[in-house]
Amino acid sequence: MSTIAFDTVRSHLAPRLRQFGLPVRVTLPEGATFDLGDEPLIVLILRKPGILRRLLLGDVVGLAAAYVAGDIEVEGRIEDIIEVGILLAGRLGKYGRLGRLLSHLPRLPRQHSKAADAAWVRYHYDVSDAFYALWLDQRMIYSCAYFENGDENIDRAQEQKLDLICRKLRLSAGERLLDIGCGWGGLLEFAAERYGIEGVGITISRNQYDYARRRIAERGLDEQIEIRLQDYRDLPADDQFDKVVSVGMYEHVGRSNWPSYFATLWRLLKTGGLMLNHGITTTDPRGGSRGPAGGGFLDKFVFPGGELPHISRVLQELARQGFDVLDVESLRPHYAATLVRWVRRLEAQEAPAVQLAGEGRYRIWRTYMAGCAVAFARNWLSVYQVSAGKCAADGMLRRPWTRRHHYVDDVLPVLAGALDWEVPSNL
Repeated sequence: MSTIAFDTVRSHLAPRLRQFGLPVRVTLPEGATFDLGDEPLIVLILRKPGILRRLLLGDVVGLAAAYVAGDIEVEGRIEDIIEVGILLAGRLGKYGRLGRLLSHLPRLPRQHSKAADAAWVRYHYDVSDAFYALWLDQRMIYSCAYFENGDENIDRAQEQKLDLICRKLRLSAGERLLDIGCGWGGLLEFAAERYGIEGVGITISRNQYDYARRRIAERGLDEQIEIRLQDYRDLPADDQFDKVVSVGMYEHVGRSNWPSYFATLWRLLKTGGLMLNHGITTTDPRGGSRGPAGGGFLDKFVFPGGELPHISRVLQELARQGFDVLDVESLRPHYAATLVRWVRRLEAQEAPAVQLAGEGRYRIWRTYMAGCAVAFARNWLSVYQVSAGKCAADGMLRRPWTRRHHYVDDVLPVLAGALDWEVPSNL
Protein backbone atom coordinates (compact mmCIF):
# COMPACT_ATOMS: atom_id res chain seq x y z
CA MET A 1 0.00 0.00 0.00
CA SER A 2 1.41 3.39 -0.96
CA THR A 3 2.00 6.24 1.49
CA ILE A 4 -0.83 8.18 -0.19
CA ALA A 5 -3.21 5.24 0.23
CA PHE A 6 -2.26 4.85 3.88
CA ASP A 7 -2.73 8.57 4.48
CA THR A 8 -6.23 8.19 3.07
CA VAL A 9 -6.98 5.33 5.45
CA ARG A 10 -5.54 7.21 8.42
CA SER A 11 -7.19 10.56 7.70
CA HIS A 12 -10.59 9.50 6.36
CA LEU A 13 -11.41 5.88 7.16
CA ALA A 14 -9.81 5.33 10.55
CA PRO A 15 -11.69 8.16 12.34
CA ARG A 16 -14.99 6.91 10.96
CA LEU A 17 -14.21 3.35 11.96
CA ARG A 18 -13.21 4.36 15.49
CA GLN A 19 -16.78 5.42 16.22
CA PHE A 20 -17.67 1.73 16.33
CA GLY A 21 -15.25 1.18 19.21
CA LEU A 22 -13.81 -2.05 17.86
CA PRO A 23 -10.92 -3.35 20.01
CA VAL A 24 -8.74 -3.98 16.95
CA ARG A 25 -5.32 -2.84 15.81
CA VAL A 26 -4.77 -3.12 12.07
CA THR A 27 -1.31 -3.56 10.59
CA LEU A 28 -1.15 -2.83 6.87
CA PRO A 29 1.11 -4.73 4.45
CA GLU A 30 3.94 -2.18 4.62
CA GLY A 31 3.86 -2.10 8.43
CA ALA A 32 1.83 1.01 9.20
CA THR A 33 -0.77 0.56 11.97
CA PHE A 34 -3.97 2.20 13.16
CA ASP A 35 -6.46 1.33 15.90
CA LEU A 36 -10.21 0.97 15.52
CA GLY A 37 -10.83 1.51 19.22
CA ASP A 38 -9.19 1.93 22.58
CA GLU A 39 -7.17 -0.87 24.19
CA PRO A 40 -7.08 -3.32 21.25
CA LEU A 41 -7.61 -6.96 22.16
CA ILE A 42 -6.44 -8.35 18.85
CA VAL A 43 -4.09 -7.36 16.04
CA LEU A 44 -4.99 -7.98 12.40
CA ILE A 45 -1.90 -8.13 10.22
CA LEU A 46 -2.96 -7.71 6.59
CA ARG A 47 -0.58 -9.37 4.12
CA LYS A 48 -2.37 -8.13 0.98
CA PRO A 49 -3.90 -4.70 0.28
CA GLY A 50 -7.20 -6.18 -0.94
CA ILE A 51 -7.97 -7.58 2.49
CA LEU A 52 -8.68 -4.08 3.78
CA ARG A 53 -11.86 -3.94 1.69
CA ARG A 54 -13.16 -7.12 3.34
CA LEU A 55 -12.45 -5.58 6.72
CA LEU A 56 -14.32 -2.39 5.87
CA LEU A 57 -17.35 -4.36 4.68
CA GLY A 58 -17.39 -6.53 7.80
CA ASP A 59 -17.02 -9.57 5.52
CA VAL A 60 -16.40 -12.16 8.25
CA VAL A 61 -16.50 -15.12 5.86
CA GLY A 62 -14.03 -13.45 3.51
CA LEU A 63 -11.74 -12.53 6.38
CA ALA A 64 -11.86 -16.08 7.71
CA ALA A 65 -10.98 -17.43 4.27
CA ALA A 66 -8.08 -14.98 4.08
CA TYR A 67 -6.90 -16.18 7.49
CA VAL A 68 -6.95 -19.79 6.31
CA ALA A 69 -4.96 -18.81 3.19
CA GLY A 70 -2.37 -16.97 5.29
CA ASP A 71 -3.28 -13.54 3.88
CA ILE A 72 -4.10 -12.39 7.42
CA GLU A 73 -2.29 -13.07 10.64
CA VAL A 74 -4.26 -12.63 13.85
CA GLU A 75 -2.68 -12.06 17.24
CA GLY A 76 -4.77 -12.48 20.37
CA ARG A 77 -6.79 -15.02 22.33
CA ILE A 78 -9.11 -17.10 20.18
CA GLU A 79 -12.18 -16.11 22.19
CA ASP A 80 -11.32 -12.42 21.65
CA ILE A 81 -10.81 -13.05 17.95
CA ILE A 82 -14.26 -14.63 17.62
CA GLU A 83 -15.94 -11.88 19.65
CA VAL A 84 -14.34 -9.22 17.49
CA GLY A 85 -15.46 -11.08 14.37
CA ILE A 86 -19.03 -10.94 15.64
CA LEU A 87 -18.67 -7.19 16.30
CA LEU A 88 -17.25 -6.66 12.81
CA ALA A 89 -20.21 -8.38 11.22
CA GLY A 90 -22.70 -6.46 13.30
CA ARG A 91 -21.17 -2.98 13.12
CA LEU A 92 -19.31 -2.76 9.84
CA GLY A 93 -21.27 -5.05 7.56
CA LYS A 94 -22.38 -2.92 4.60
CA TYR A 95 -25.11 -5.40 3.82
CA GLY A 96 -25.85 -6.27 7.44
CA ARG A 97 -29.64 -6.00 7.24
CA LEU A 98 -29.82 -7.99 4.02
CA GLY A 99 -27.42 -10.57 5.44
CA ARG A 100 -29.53 -11.00 8.56
CA LEU A 101 -32.63 -11.43 6.40
CA LEU A 102 -31.01 -14.00 4.14
CA SER A 103 -29.58 -15.94 7.07
CA HIS A 104 -33.10 -16.85 8.18
CA LEU A 105 -34.02 -18.35 4.82
CA PRO A 106 -33.47 -22.11 4.52
CA ARG A 107 -30.77 -22.98 2.03
CA LEU A 108 -31.74 -24.89 -1.06
CA PRO A 109 -31.47 -28.65 -0.43
CA ARG A 110 -28.38 -30.35 -1.77
CA GLN A 111 -28.41 -33.60 -3.67
CA HIS A 112 -27.02 -36.10 -1.17
CA SER A 113 -25.96 -39.01 -3.34
CA LYS A 114 -23.91 -41.79 -1.79
CA ALA A 115 -20.83 -40.65 -3.71
CA ALA A 116 -21.25 -37.00 -2.68
CA ASP A 117 -21.85 -37.88 0.98
CA ALA A 118 -18.78 -40.12 1.03
CA ALA A 119 -16.61 -37.38 -0.46
CA TRP A 120 -17.91 -34.75 1.98
CA VAL A 121 -17.50 -36.99 5.03
CA ARG A 122 -14.00 -38.07 4.03
CA TYR A 123 -12.97 -34.45 3.49
CA HIS A 124 -13.69 -33.73 7.14
CA TYR A 125 -12.84 -36.99 8.90
CA ASP A 126 -10.11 -38.56 6.77
CA VAL A 127 -7.59 -35.89 7.73
CA SER A 128 -5.33 -37.75 10.12
CA ASP A 129 -6.27 -39.93 13.07
CA ALA A 130 -3.18 -38.61 14.82
CA PHE A 131 -4.37 -35.01 14.28
CA TYR A 132 -7.69 -35.73 15.99
CA ALA A 133 -5.96 -37.69 18.75
CA LEU A 134 -4.03 -34.55 19.72
CA TRP A 135 -7.14 -32.85 21.08
CA LEU A 136 -9.97 -35.39 21.39
CA ASP A 137 -10.37 -37.61 24.45
CA GLN A 138 -8.83 -41.04 24.89
CA ARG A 139 -11.75 -42.77 23.16
CA MET A 140 -11.76 -40.33 20.21
CA ILE A 141 -15.33 -39.13 20.73
CA TYR A 142 -16.04 -36.29 18.31
CA SER A 143 -19.38 -35.05 19.65
CA CYS A 144 -20.78 -33.09 22.58
CA ALA A 145 -19.55 -34.26 25.99
CA TYR A 146 -21.67 -34.27 29.15
CA PHE A 147 -20.76 -32.34 32.29
CA GLU A 148 -22.15 -32.91 35.75
CA ASN A 149 -20.42 -29.96 37.42
CA GLY A 150 -18.49 -28.21 34.63
CA ASP A 151 -15.07 -28.93 36.11
CA GLU A 152 -14.47 -32.29 34.39
CA ASN A 153 -11.69 -32.78 31.88
CA ILE A 154 -12.63 -33.94 28.41
CA ASP A 155 -11.97 -37.63 29.12
CA ARG A 156 -14.28 -37.70 32.11
CA ALA A 157 -16.99 -35.65 30.42
CA GLN A 158 -17.02 -37.91 27.35
CA GLU A 159 -17.29 -41.06 29.47
CA GLN A 160 -20.25 -39.46 31.24
CA LYS A 161 -21.88 -38.77 27.87
CA LEU A 162 -21.37 -42.36 26.71
CA ASP A 163 -22.83 -43.70 29.94
CA LEU A 164 -25.81 -41.34 29.67
CA ILE A 165 -26.55 -42.68 26.18
CA CYS A 166 -26.31 -46.28 27.35
CA ARG A 167 -28.64 -45.57 30.27
CA LYS A 168 -31.19 -43.83 28.05
CA LEU A 169 -31.14 -46.84 25.75
CA ARG A 170 -31.42 -49.14 28.81
CA LEU A 171 -28.76 -51.43 27.38
CA SER A 172 -28.30 -54.87 28.83
CA ALA A 173 -25.95 -57.78 28.16
CA GLY A 174 -26.52 -59.70 24.94
CA GLU A 175 -28.57 -57.00 23.23
CA ARG A 176 -27.70 -56.09 19.66
CA LEU A 177 -26.87 -52.39 19.18
CA LEU A 178 -26.50 -50.56 15.87
CA ASP A 179 -24.42 -47.37 15.82
CA ILE A 180 -25.10 -45.38 12.63
CA GLY A 181 -22.12 -43.15 12.00
CA CYS A 182 -19.95 -44.84 14.61
CA GLY A 183 -16.91 -42.58 14.20
CA TRP A 184 -13.78 -44.17 15.65
CA GLY A 185 -15.86 -46.78 17.50
CA GLY A 186 -15.69 -45.31 21.00
CA LEU A 187 -19.37 -45.67 21.90
CA LEU A 188 -19.56 -49.32 20.81
CA GLU A 189 -16.34 -50.07 22.64
CA PHE A 190 -17.72 -48.48 25.82
CA ALA A 191 -21.09 -50.24 25.53
CA ALA A 192 -19.45 -53.63 24.95
CA GLU A 193 -17.08 -53.28 27.91
CA ARG A 194 -19.52 -51.74 30.39
CA TYR A 195 -22.89 -53.18 29.31
CA GLY A 196 -21.99 -56.42 27.53
CA ILE A 197 -23.79 -55.66 24.27
CA GLU A 198 -23.07 -57.02 20.82
CA GLY A 199 -22.87 -54.32 18.21
CA VAL A 200 -22.52 -53.20 14.62
CA GLY A 201 -21.05 -49.82 13.72
CA ILE A 202 -21.14 -48.26 10.26
CA THR A 203 -19.16 -45.35 8.84
CA ILE A 204 -18.29 -44.08 5.38
CA SER A 205 -14.94 -42.69 6.53
CA ARG A 206 -12.09 -45.00 5.55
CA ASN A 207 -9.84 -43.63 8.29
CA GLN A 208 -12.46 -44.18 10.98
CA TYR A 209 -13.24 -47.66 9.68
CA ASP A 210 -9.61 -48.77 9.77
CA TYR A 211 -8.96 -47.17 13.16
CA ALA A 212 -12.11 -48.59 14.78
CA ARG A 213 -11.47 -52.13 13.51
CA ARG A 214 -7.89 -52.03 14.75
CA ARG A 215 -8.84 -50.64 18.18
CA ILE A 216 -11.71 -53.11 18.64
CA ALA A 217 -9.35 -55.99 17.86
CA GLU A 218 -6.66 -54.66 20.21
CA ARG A 219 -9.18 -54.60 23.06
CA GLY A 220 -10.34 -58.14 22.35
CA LEU A 221 -13.84 -57.06 21.34
CA ASP A 222 -13.85 -58.22 17.73
CA GLU A 223 -16.21 -61.10 18.51
CA GLN A 224 -18.68 -58.65 20.08
CA ILE A 225 -18.33 -55.69 17.72
CA GLU A 226 -18.41 -55.52 13.92
CA ILE A 227 -17.36 -52.33 12.12
CA ARG A 228 -18.53 -51.87 8.55
CA LEU A 229 -17.53 -49.39 5.84
CA GLN A 230 -21.14 -48.88 4.80
CA ASP A 231 -23.70 -46.19 3.98
CA TYR A 232 -26.82 -46.30 6.13
CA ARG A 233 -28.88 -46.66 2.94
CA ASP A 234 -27.15 -49.98 2.24
CA LEU A 235 -28.03 -51.70 5.50
CA PRO A 236 -29.86 -54.98 4.75
CA ALA A 237 -33.64 -54.66 4.92
CA ASP A 238 -33.97 -57.72 7.18
CA ASP A 239 -31.29 -56.67 9.70
CA GLN A 240 -32.87 -56.12 13.12
CA PHE A 241 -31.50 -54.58 16.29
CA ASP A 242 -32.69 -54.31 19.89
CA LYS A 243 -31.37 -50.75 20.12
CA VAL A 244 -30.23 -48.15 17.55
CA VAL A 245 -28.11 -45.07 18.22
CA SER A 246 -26.86 -42.27 16.00
CA VAL A 247 -24.57 -39.53 17.30
CA GLY A 248 -23.55 -36.56 15.18
CA MET A 249 -24.68 -38.30 12.01
CA TYR A 250 -27.89 -36.79 10.69
CA GLU A 251 -26.20 -33.41 10.22
CA HIS A 252 -24.56 -35.04 7.18
CA VAL A 253 -27.73 -36.71 5.87
CA GLY A 254 -29.25 -33.70 4.13
CA ARG A 255 -32.70 -32.14 4.28
CA SER A 256 -33.98 -34.13 1.30
CA ASN A 257 -32.93 -37.43 2.92
CA TRP A 258 -34.21 -36.90 6.47
CA PRO A 259 -37.45 -38.83 5.81
CA SER A 260 -35.58 -41.87 4.46
CA TYR A 261 -32.99 -41.64 7.25
CA PHE A 262 -35.60 -41.80 10.02
CA ALA A 263 -37.47 -44.48 8.07
CA THR A 264 -34.26 -46.53 8.14
CA LEU A 265 -34.07 -46.19 11.93
CA TRP A 266 -37.65 -47.44 12.18
CA ARG A 267 -37.08 -50.35 9.82
CA LEU A 268 -33.97 -51.61 11.61
CA LEU A 269 -35.38 -51.39 15.13
CA LYS A 270 -37.18 -54.37 16.61
CA THR A 271 -40.68 -53.90 17.97
CA GLY A 272 -40.35 -52.80 21.56
CA GLY A 273 -36.84 -51.49 20.91
CA LEU A 274 -35.37 -48.09 21.70
CA MET A 275 -33.41 -45.59 19.61
CA LEU A 276 -31.49 -42.43 20.43
CA ASN A 277 -30.61 -39.67 17.99
CA HIS A 278 -28.02 -37.12 19.12
CA GLY A 279 -27.29 -34.16 16.87
CA ILE A 280 -26.89 -30.45 16.29
CA THR A 281 -29.87 -28.26 15.40
CA THR A 282 -30.43 -24.69 14.33
CA THR A 283 -32.50 -22.60 16.72
CA ASP A 284 -34.37 -20.97 13.84
CA PRO A 285 -37.77 -22.73 13.48
CA ARG A 286 -37.66 -22.08 9.72
CA GLY A 287 -34.43 -24.00 9.35
CA GLY A 288 -32.24 -20.96 8.66
CA SER A 289 -29.14 -19.88 10.52
CA ARG A 290 -28.70 -17.38 13.31
CA GLY A 291 -25.87 -15.09 14.30
CA PRO A 292 -23.32 -13.54 11.93
CA ALA A 293 -23.17 -15.16 8.53
CA GLY A 294 -20.65 -17.96 9.00
CA GLY A 295 -22.42 -20.69 7.07
CA GLY A 296 -20.41 -20.01 3.93
CA PHE A 297 -17.16 -20.63 5.78
CA LEU A 298 -18.47 -23.88 7.29
CA ASP A 299 -19.82 -25.06 3.92
CA LYS A 300 -16.56 -24.41 2.12
CA PHE A 301 -13.92 -25.32 4.68
CA VAL A 302 -15.45 -27.48 7.40
CA PHE A 303 -18.66 -29.43 6.71
CA PRO A 304 -19.42 -29.42 2.99
CA GLY A 305 -22.90 -30.82 2.48
CA GLY A 306 -23.95 -30.30 6.10
CA GLU A 307 -27.54 -29.24 6.80
CA LEU A 308 -29.20 -28.66 10.17
CA PRO A 309 -32.88 -29.01 11.13
CA HIS A 310 -34.77 -27.33 13.92
CA ILE A 311 -35.63 -29.76 16.73
CA SER A 312 -39.27 -29.57 15.69
CA ARG A 313 -38.36 -31.10 12.32
CA VAL A 314 -36.60 -34.02 14.06
CA LEU A 315 -39.68 -34.70 16.18
CA GLN A 316 -41.92 -34.39 13.14
CA GLU A 317 -39.91 -36.99 11.22
CA LEU A 318 -39.95 -39.38 14.18
CA ALA A 319 -43.71 -38.97 14.50
CA ARG A 320 -44.21 -39.67 10.81
CA GLN A 321 -42.51 -43.04 11.23
CA GLY A 322 -44.63 -43.92 14.27
CA PHE A 323 -41.97 -43.57 16.99
CA ASP A 324 -43.12 -42.92 20.55
CA VAL A 325 -40.88 -40.05 21.69
CA LEU A 326 -39.77 -40.71 25.28
CA ASP A 327 -37.26 -37.99 26.10
CA VAL A 328 -35.93 -34.77 24.54
CA GLU A 329 -32.89 -33.21 26.22
CA SER A 330 -30.97 -30.12 25.18
CA LEU A 331 -27.22 -30.32 25.78
CA ARG A 332 -26.48 -26.85 24.40
CA PRO A 333 -24.29 -25.60 27.30
CA HIS A 334 -22.41 -28.88 27.24
CA TYR A 335 -21.34 -28.42 23.62
CA ALA A 336 -20.03 -24.91 24.27
CA ALA A 337 -17.91 -26.34 27.12
CA THR A 338 -16.76 -29.25 24.94
CA LEU A 339 -15.63 -26.98 22.11
CA VAL A 340 -13.70 -24.71 24.45
CA ARG A 341 -11.76 -27.72 25.73
CA TRP A 342 -11.09 -28.95 22.19
CA VAL A 343 -9.77 -25.55 21.09
CA ARG A 344 -7.52 -25.25 24.12
CA ARG A 345 -6.10 -28.73 23.53
CA LEU A 346 -5.58 -28.02 19.81
CA GLU A 347 -3.80 -24.72 20.52
CA ALA A 348 -1.53 -26.47 23.01
CA GLN A 349 -0.53 -28.89 20.22
CA GLU A 350 -0.14 -26.35 17.42
CA ALA A 351 3.25 -27.52 16.13
CA PRO A 352 2.38 -31.24 15.78
CA ALA A 353 -1.11 -30.35 14.50
CA VAL A 354 0.37 -28.25 11.69
CA GLN A 355 2.86 -30.98 10.90
CA LEU A 356 0.11 -33.62 10.69
CA ALA A 357 -2.63 -31.68 8.91
CA GLY A 358 -1.06 -28.52 7.53
CA GLU A 359 -1.23 -24.87 8.52
CA GLY A 360 -4.52 -24.26 6.72
CA ARG A 361 -6.30 -27.16 8.35
CA TYR A 362 -5.06 -26.11 11.77
CA ARG A 363 -6.40 -22.59 11.22
CA ILE A 364 -9.75 -23.89 9.93
CA TRP A 365 -10.33 -26.20 12.90
CA ARG A 366 -9.23 -23.59 15.42
CA THR A 367 -11.55 -20.98 13.90
CA TYR A 368 -14.60 -23.19 13.39
CA MET A 369 -14.50 -24.76 16.85
CA ALA A 370 -14.07 -21.42 18.61
CA GLY A 371 -16.85 -19.89 16.51
CA CYS A 372 -19.18 -22.80 17.21
CA ALA A 373 -18.49 -22.49 20.94
CA VAL A 374 -19.83 -18.94 20.74
CA ALA A 375 -22.78 -20.06 18.62
CA PHE A 376 -23.84 -22.64 21.21
CA ALA A 377 -23.28 -20.25 24.10
CA ARG A 378 -25.47 -17.58 22.43
CA ASN A 379 -28.26 -19.97 21.40
CA TRP A 380 -27.62 -19.69 17.67
CA LEU A 381 -27.06 -23.45 17.60
CA SER A 382 -28.27 -26.21 19.90
CA VAL A 383 -27.83 -29.95 20.28
CA TYR A 384 -30.41 -32.51 21.39
CA GLN A 385 -30.60 -36.11 22.45
CA VAL A 386 -33.96 -37.55 21.48
CA SER A 387 -34.86 -41.05 22.63
CA ALA A 388 -37.87 -42.91 21.26
CA GLY A 389 -39.37 -46.37 21.13
CA LYS A 390 -41.06 -48.61 18.58
CA CYS A 391 -44.42 -49.59 20.03
CA ALA A 392 -46.15 -52.88 19.53
CA ALA A 393 -49.24 -53.01 17.31
CA ASP A 394 -51.45 -52.21 20.29
CA GLY A 395 -49.42 -49.08 21.04
CA MET A 396 -47.79 -50.47 24.18
CA LEU A 397 -44.12 -49.94 24.96
CA ARG A 398 -42.29 -51.25 28.03
CA ARG A 399 -40.77 -48.29 29.87
CA PRO A 400 -39.88 -46.95 33.31
CA TRP A 401 -42.30 -44.55 34.97
CA THR A 402 -39.57 -41.93 35.54
CA ARG A 403 -36.20 -40.82 34.19
CA ARG A 404 -34.32 -41.98 37.30
CA HIS A 405 -32.58 -44.68 35.30
CA HIS A 406 -30.72 -41.94 33.38
CA TYR A 407 -28.77 -41.02 36.50
CA VAL A 408 -29.18 -43.51 39.38
CA ASP A 409 -27.08 -46.66 39.63
CA ASP A 410 -28.82 -50.04 39.89
CA VAL A 411 -32.30 -48.60 39.42
CA LEU A 412 -33.21 -50.74 36.42
CA PRO A 413 -32.92 -54.14 38.14
CA VAL A 414 -35.13 -52.87 40.95
CA LEU A 415 -37.75 -51.59 38.53
CA ALA A 416 -37.54 -54.46 36.07
CA GLY A 417 -40.74 -56.10 37.26
CA ALA A 418 -42.71 -52.85 37.23
CA LEU A 419 -42.00 -51.57 33.75
CA ASP A 420 -45.00 -53.07 31.97
CA TRP A 421 -48.12 -50.97 31.78
CA GLU A 422 -51.37 -52.48 32.87
CA VAL A 423 -54.46 -51.27 31.00
CA PRO A 424 -57.43 -51.01 33.38
CA SER A 425 -60.12 -53.56 32.51
CA ASN A 426 -62.87 -50.94 32.51
CA LEU A 427 -61.37 -49.05 29.55
